[in-house]
Amino acid sequence: MRLENTGIEKLRVDLNILDDLLPQFGLIRAGQWDYERVTYDRKIVIKDHVYYLRVQGYALEGDVGAHDAYIQLKVPILGKYYYPHGVEYGEDENFPKALVTRCQEILKEVYEQLEPLADQVPAETV
Repeated sequence: MRLENTGIEKLRVDLNILDDLLPQFGLIRAGQWDYERVTYDRKIVIKDHVYYLRVQGYALEGDVGAHDAYIQLKVPILGKYYYPHGVEYGEDENFPKALVTRCQEILKEVYEQLEPLADQVPAETV
């Protein structure tokens, strides 16, 4: 499920800022990256169901592996984990209303913290 209109998808942020700030909201990068993309996940368990709030981005400039990149963030998504197949993010998934509301609240807080630090991308890369 795409979590639209959070404002996060409009932000361009230094990778090191993301790596410092997002874990404060439970969004962990761990091993989900390559040299051009990053993924931050927050695992949420409700009863017997596991969900993931995911914030993704791609490098506008630099190298993620070298911890020297400016990241364009994308529309955050919410997915449900199915053993053994993995996480499904489709619009056909049924997400509890309280979960969606909580994820929107988390993303609002993330946006409020990131927005003043965003767009620190050199003008020639925009």
